[in-house]
Amino acid sequence: MVDTPTADTPAEPDISHVNPAAGETWFGHPRQLARLFSTEMWERFGYYGMRALLTLYLTKHFVFGDRAATGLYGGYTALVYLTPLIGGYLADQYLGAKRAVKFGAILMSLGYFTLCFGGETAKPYAMIDGARHEVQIASVAGEEVRYVVDGASKLKIKGNDDGSVSLLGANNEAVRTVAKGGFVSEADRSPFYIAVMLIALSMVSVGNGFFKPNISTMVGELYAQGDRRRDAGFTIFYMGINLGSLGSQILCPFLADAVGWWAGFGLAAIGMAFSWTLIQFDGGKLAGYGEPPNKEAGKDRALGIYAAALIGIPIFYLLFVNLMNMAPPVEGSGFVGYIASLSLMGKLLFGTFLIGVPGILIWSFIAGSRKEFQMMMAAMVLVVFNTVFWTLFEQAGSSLTLFADRNTEPQMFGIPISAGQTQFFNAFFIVALAPVMSWLWTNLAKRGLEPSIPVKFGIALISVGLGFLFLVWGTAYVGPDYKVAMLWLAGLYFIHSFAELCISPVGLSMITKLSIARVVGLMMGVWFLSISVAQYVAGVVAQFASVETVGGQVTNLKVSLDTYVSVFVTISEVSIVLGLILLALSFPLKHWMHGVK
Repeated sequence: MVDTPTADTPAEPDISHVNPAAGETWFGHPRQLARLFSTEMWERFGYYGMRALLTLYLTKHFVFGDRAATGLYGGYTALVYLTPLIGGYLADQYLGAKRAVKFGAILMSLGYFTLCFGGETAKPYAMIDGARHEVQIASVAGEEVRYVVDGASKLKIKGNDDGSVSLLGANNEAVRTVAKGGFVSEADRSPFYIAVMLIALSMVSVGNGFFKPNISTMVGELYAQGDRRRDAGFTIFYMGINLGSLGSQILCPFLADAVGWWAGFGLAAIGMAFSWTLIQFDGGKLAGYGEPPNKEAGKDRALGIYAAALIGIPIFYLLFVNLMNMAPPVEGSGFVGYIASLSLMGKLLFGTFLIGVPGILIWSFIAGSRKEFQMMMAAMVLVVFNTVFWTLFEQAGSSLTLFADRNTEPQMFGIPISAGQTQFFNAFFIVALAPVMSWLWTNLAKRGLEPSIPVKFGIALISVGLGFLFLVWGTAYVGPDYKVAMLWLAGLYFIHSFAELCISPVGLSMITKLSIARVVGLMMGVWFLSISVAQYVAGVVAQFASVETVGGQVTNLKVSLDTYVSVFVTISEVSIVLGLILLALSFPLKHWMHGVK
């Protein structure tokens, strides 16, 4: 109860000017953090639930080959990391973070909902020496088997080690053998439903650009300059990311398997709708946060920006179509031929990155001091290695998911685990390891032993390689079914989660500390551009692990296993070598960083 001044008690001037609600806390932090935490958690629930399904959806429902599916997945995730550059700028200059988050949440929810409408499963067929044959799918002993219909006969399809295909009769005897290249798997797909799927991906990409950078901006606004709770607040906030992804990567694949693809995507849409509800109906709790910048009265450009964003959807749609129609590079054409064969999206990403990085360094050499130039050089070296890290780490949603589907036992300790659900391992280990890693770095810092940023980056790269080697080690113990125990895949994600915690938390902070003050925003853009490029290249790398399939199913699990092992060994060798190179470079880089930690 507030005392009312009387004649006997003269009023004292109000010198606090503090909103009483500002004193309310949530675990020692502003109460608004709880709402933003929940908003982010449900947004990540939707995003990671959908991501867990996407590659499998493309290969099983639309019956795309591995090359098309992993390429499309890489292009989609590349746009997801690229659009925040534009969304963050528009919010800073015109919309304000809160309106940007609301708009992004609506678009993403509608995008996930649109994915629920996939139509009938594509109907596979095979071209055998130029002649078309129907492919039928039957269940034998609980497993799907593909047959070629040849007149009145149904012949089982079996891929051979040399690339040829045998067609087997009733007693599994080879009725016919088709030479390598003579058997081509295809499918009748509805152009309409493919268009619906690509429009949905475009909506999510645009919406993410408005949501992702601006929810973090609002968290930053909760704390005054110099407030020591800021870092801890962001740590709590980012925990919401992993809690959301942990739940959805279990539930969405479960529903997709038990009910249908529409149910898995529908749950992602519901999660995203919850996120929008929390920010839209905040009861005034977020008043004053994420508001539009002070502009001239009567010049609110929000409607124009929303309209322009919607125009971005057909533009992204065309980029996806171009990506899907990309022809493979001609053998022997070299690096130039490879670049020429890239999709329009790939050319734009690579071109911007390859021109931007040297361009910024040239500018910093001319405009900055010797110290500033050296710090920018250190930042750019780390940006390049960061690109390599995420290229290899982000095999999780593409080649590793397909490996889980084809060459991994679908259970661990008697608990069924589907291929889509395997991505939850990463979120689980991040939640479990984050406090341990925080304690480790803090204690090492007290003793003056905490590794420098370049050393942490190097450890992360080496660890990614070791994770793939661990999985390859497990393939030595496969049985006649050519499937590894789920425990080996879980071990890979454990090692990769440790690697992620070595590089991810320090990346953005490193950029802000090493950049020349006049171009911090531009350097942040380069950082996100590097991750976007990495996502695209990750799709390209996954294409090297492409396996021939018929109706979404591999015809020779031994060939499939050998293909994955070969690619994973190459990835591990590249990652470990580059990690060792970065460790060797850590000494001059530390000098160039001039005390930045």
